[in-house]
Amino acid sequence: MRIVCRRNAMSLVLLATLAIIGPAPTSQAGPAAQIDASVEATLRQFFWKVRGSRELVTKSAAVLVFPTVVKAGMGIGGEYGEGALLTRGRTLEYYNTVSASIGFQLGAQARSVIIVFMTPEALASFRRVDGWKVGVDGSVAVITVGVGGSIDTNRIASPIVGFIFDGKGLMYNLTLEGTKISRISPW
Repeated sequence: MRIVCRRNAMSLVLLATLAIIGPAPTSQAGPAAQIDASVEATLRQFFWKVRGSRELVTKSAAVLVFPTVVKAGMGIGGEYGEGALLTRGRTLEYYNTVSASIGFQLGAQARSVIIVFMTPEALASFRRVDGWKVGVDGSVAVITVGVGGSIDTNRIASPIVGFIFDGKGLMYNLTLEGTKISRISPW
């Protein structure tokens, strides 16, 4: 009896994980105008809170902005968010971000994620793969900046850098490893 319960529990975990990390149907994407407005507001907040961020984005090949990534879990957790890839202030494509986790977790939180492609090669590599996974298809160096700190764009050597922040500012000790990013078609 104990083996059957454990097998059923593992099956449930596997199904839940697959549901979370599988490709999201394109019909679930929000309207493009709504995504664009949220992306613009998130970038304004980023530029205001992190000195040097505007210069960094200006120097980059493109920036991928997820205004709200919601993480929720009760033993099994998942994250989901929608955003846009911009170059020179113009939206190229829309994406979603999805990840799953297993372990002690309870509750929900929201955060913003900004991924900056510093080189045309890094951007081309990202756009070539549908279902791009951080840590598998490319690495993202998550940048942390102390309170009142700034970004020195001359010291960034990674082709792809990321920022994770909430309403209070940049968040520490977070990773994007295992996150899957897929192209979507907003309605």
